[in-house]
Amino acid sequence: MAQNCLEVKNLRMYFPVGSNLFTRNKKFVKAVEDVSFSIEENKVLGLVGESGCGKTTVGRTIVRIYKPSHGSIDYTRPDGSKVDVAKLNNKEMRPYHREIRMVFQDPFGSLNPRIPVKDIIAEPIIIHNMLPKSETEDRVASLMKDVGLNPDYMNRYPHEFSGGQRQRIGIARALASNPRLIVADEPVSALDVSVQAQVLNLLETLRDEKGLTFLFVAHDISVVEHISDNIAVMYVGRIVEKAETEELLYNPLHPYTEALVSAIPVINSDKSKHRIHLEGDVPNPVNAPPGCVFHPRCRYATPACSQSVPELREAGPGHMVACHNYDKISLRGI
Repeated sequence: MAQNCLEVKNLRMYFPVGSNLFTRNKKFVKAVEDVSFSIEENKVLGLVGESGCGKTTVGRTIVRIYKPSHGSIDYTRPDGSKVDVAKLNNKEMRPYHREIRMVFQDPFGSLNPRIPVKDIIAEPIIIHNMLPKSETEDRVASLMKDVGLNPDYMNRYPHEFSGGQRQRIGIARALASNPRLIVADEPVSALDVSVQAQVLNLLETLRDEKGLTFLFVAHDISVVEHISDNIAVMYVGRIVEKAETEELLYNPLHPYTEALVSAIPVINSDKSKHRIHLEGDVPNPVNAPPGCVFHPRCRYATPACSQSVPELREAGPGHMVACHNYDKISLRGI
């Protein structure tokens, strides 16, 4: 049985809001609410959902940009030992920043415009004292080749590169410390469609060649399906469904997943009539509705949906869903 590289249990991330931060009656944005999942070594888990659902917060919590409000993040080291990185302070976390890296969404905003590319990529190598200074430039050149960039350009600045090239620089920087786990936060959403395909192919190649594990965060399920072994669907801070990619796309059990899958473009125009248009707006995570957070927009909602939160439970082998009525309704074919 394959070993899990990462196992997240009951993760919560709350942010206080309003002017009364020091009073007893605080209000919180519940960005992540009771999220659990695992990722096997050398696999890709796609985390998908619309803007504001909390998927980026999950990624940033895993790499410890945020310290979680509750829950555990069990990371398995190369020697098989496990550590809950959620409990580590900044000093204790430093060795794991070498093994758990992040690729950010904005390929320009995540790069320092005042320093050349060779220094951007070399930064993790220098911080973790990985190589002598005399060998660092050769390592940077090798990393640039790995991501499809010409090493002759290492003295250029970020503004001298295209969007796709800047994202490759970000990927090279993430690879510089020889990580095992990479959190890719919407790494292709700011790129042209043709460039998206190139970057996705690059990530797949790197996974195979370097044995990497990925958490791939995106809002477009049609992008996620091309790179992910498994997909987890988030809605207003909660995971509502997760399964192997093919199973989830061809047998969605949650009404929200059904709507996402119906939005994937198809060549056959006969299937366009099955597009599902959700009514209403996404709930406010500060004052989420009682019960299932999706019930105000759900066409299958029953009174029970507004009374209790559905647990994420197994509906089939490896297929988890959080819906009171998944086994009582016949979802329309996509």
